[in-house]
Amino acid sequence: MYDVAPRERIHELDAVRGFALCGIPVVIIWQMTDMTATVPSGEAMDPLRHALSVLVEGRFFPIFAFLFGLSFALFLDGAAERTARPRVALARRLFALGVLGLIHQRFQPGEALLPYAVAGAVILLPASALPPWLILTAGLVGTVGVALTLGGGLALVPGLFLLGLAAGRYDLVVELRGRTWRLAAVFALTLPAALVTAVWQWRTPYLDLWTSSIEPIAGLFGALAYVSGLLLVLRTGYFEVLTEVLASMGRMALTNYVSATALILVAESHLRLGGTTRYPALLGLAAGIVVFQAFVSYLWLSWFRYGPLEWVWRCVTWWRIVPLGKPEPEGVASIGLPRR
Repeated sequence: MYDVAPRERIHELDAVRGFALCGIPVVIIWQMTDMTATVPSGEAMDPLRHALSVLVEGRFFPIFAFLFGLSFALFLDGAAERTARPRVALARRLFALGVLGLIHQRFQPGEALLPYAVAGAVILLPASALPPWLILTAGLVGTVGVALTLGGGLALVPGLFLLGLAAGRYDLVVELRGRTWRLAAVFALTLPAALVTAVWQWRTPYLDLWTSSIEPIAGLFGALAYVSGLLLVLRTGYFEVLTEVLASMGRMALTNYVSATALILVAESHLRLGGTTRYPALLGLAAGIVVFQAFVSYLWLSWFRYGPLEWVWRCVTWWRIVPLGKPEPEGVASIGLPRR
């Protein structure tokens, strides 16, 4: 019989996942509504769309992909402590994600859940048996090589998955605990690179972006700068409310990702953004979704242990009904951020 008692959660990883959720609606909205990217001549991007592309596009999905690989490693390690067949539970978990993604594809073509499930089954499951150094090497080659040759988007997912898996195998979470200087070093190195590549992306003509590798490279550096900077800010101890809000969103990442699609479809029936360059309205809608989901996530998790879809996902994973009520007290693990 499976022991499905929850392990201690890593609070700050949930906060990073919640932070990534804040940036994703912007891109999803213009993809789902098929907004116009360029000025009427078609030779240049709409100025606000251009700015959003540099600040948001390609910066947040890499964070999710990396965290998926890391969570895969953490889940596999935890499952090994509860059952003699951890990969069976993990296969069910990926299958359930794939089914949900298949349904979600009907409403948001190009969504990430189905590719994540397929890549997890085809790449992560076999790779989990490999030595960590080989996983890390394959992840670096896959991520950098794809960014330089094939561009960004979902093509980066396999490499980022492997990097996340390698991070789990090398106990990155443990290594970061209490070692702020390492985060500061990452931020100090990636911020200038993120700024330089962002300026390069901004100055690249729109038509040249189709054949240039600057977008995925700038996106990866931007993602690293965003994450390391966020963790440094949260580690000061002055933003505990922000940490709690972001962590609540991150714990309900699956529910929030899917529900954002429903909210966009409802809003689009009134806003009619398709075929327009009304990017201020897009920003308003994205901000509204984030605020709404932050409030609902915090409220829901004050009553329950898991989000709605997270609970169903967990039940399928362990093939039994998992308690939904919130335990008292709930264990939370930290990688070193101050907690009062």
